[in-house]
Amino acid sequence: MSSETTHLEEPQTPNVPTTSPTSVASATVATSSKPRLVRVKNRDRHHRGIKRWIVLAFAILFGLLMIAPFLLMIINAFKSPTDYSSGGPLALPTELYTDGIAAFWDRVEFPEKVWNSLWTSGLVALFAVIISLFNAFAIGIGRVKGSAVIVGLFLLANMLPQEVLIYPLFSMAQKVGLNDNLWSIVIIFTIIQSAFGTYLLASVLGTFPPALLEAAQLDGASRWTILWRVVFPNVRPTLGVLMTFFFIWTWNEFFIPLVMLTSNANQTVPIALASLQGDRMLDVPTLNGGALLSLIPTFIFFLIFQRTLSRGITAGALK
Repeated sequence: MSSETTHLEEPQTPNVPTTSPTSVASATVATSSKPRLVRVKNRDRHHRGIKRWIVLAFAILFGLLMIAPFLLMIINAFKSPTDYSSGGPLALPTELYTDGIAAFWDRVEFPEKVWNSLWTSGLVALFAVIISLFNAFAIGIGRVKGSAVIVGLFLLANMLPQEVLIYPLFSMAQKVGLNDNLWSIVIIFTIIQSAFGTYLLASVLGTFPPALLEAAQLDGASRWTILWRVVFPNVRPTLGVLMTFFFIWTWNEFFIPLVMLTSNANQTVPIALASLQGDRMLDVPTLNGGALLSLIPTFIFFLIFQRTLSRGITAGALK
């Protein structure tokens, strides 16, 4: 009788190479680092860098072209008439000549003209912004019937040239006794500027969130409270931009103030500059000196309100 013996075989394990922690770490670093991707990324960054330098070069060139007239004005403001006649407008002055600026200051009584421009421009900016806010609140939030037609009329008023308006404006100013009066300029440009402000603010307030208005109404807020507690804080940056633009636009107005203001005591800075230009003779250094003096108040005003302007422009990008 043969006896069968069975042998139990141990399960064979596959040969797995033993790896040390150091080799595992090095393998992980080797697999995680992708030199090809890094090289491609560096190539893309270098490629974008070239485009940026090209754009920067064009921006610098455009900036130089923009400031070239101002540089010519400054150069010719401190140039004597002899230097201007001999070297032309592009030559540098041989000496610092300030008699042209002093002559303009004394001839046109420049402080008085600056005060007239500041007074009229400041009042127009303030009144036009307030009227624009009231009109836009009634049209954009009050939902006045025929609001589209009303906004179209305001837009049409901005498209009319001043030459069309000057005769009826002059006639009405004579009838009410405002001829040769600074208040006529304030009233006229308040209406003109508020037409543009109403058109702009009405489109802004037309997209105002209704949830805020409904919440204020549920709390028992009146129309006046909604205007000053809800609407005004949200559109304040836009109002700051409008006020800055209204001030600068009114400061630079020439045609209507030239017709409406006939006396020398009521004239503004642009009219004072125009008085230096004669029919047969033109003092270029004095004219450039006057232009430089006229630019300084608006430049200071822009420096003061540039943060308000930048905030108002970028306010619509964030909600």
